[in-house]
Amino acid sequence: MADLDYSPPVADFSPSFDALFARLETSPFRRRFRLSPADRAYVREKGVDAIRSHAEDFVRGRLAPAAPRNDGKQTPMRGHPVFVAQHATACCCRGCLRKWHGIPEGVELDAAQRRYVADVLMAWIARQMEAAPPGEAAPSPAAPAPARRARARKSPGDATPGLPFLS
Repeated sequence: MADLDYSPPVADFSPSFDALFARLETSPFRRRFRLSPADRAYVREKGVDAIRSHAEDFVRGRLAPAAPRNDGKQTPMRGHPVFVAQHATACCCRGCLRKWHGIPEGVELDAAQRRYVADVLMAWIARQMEAAPPGEAAPSPAAPAPARRARARKSPGDATPGLPFLS
């Protein structure tokens, strides 16, 4: 029987990150992430430089410390394109950085590691933007919720004797 290598993968520092993204696609959890039309509109509105600045800020504040606050739960699942990218690329917590990128836990990220993570996030966002339908319109405002039908209320005398919670 062949020996299996259980060591974490070495970070892919290539500009395209093709090998990394191919590995991430093998994970059912990672591959389900996509930028929503609202996320893509936000990227277009703010511009790549602003989104990169946000990514660098999130990495510096939420991932770079040796022991980040709420590690493993510090990255929201949605609400900003960078948050979605962090989950899609396994840059969401220090455990995922160790498992998928070979970046050790328990040590503050240095400048090169912070830049690498931001580069991965931006490369994923760029791929998502390229995959967006051309001329995609901004999302329309949500339609108002349909009116709820009022339920007939029972009078106090209608309560089931001895079972007030059934009234």
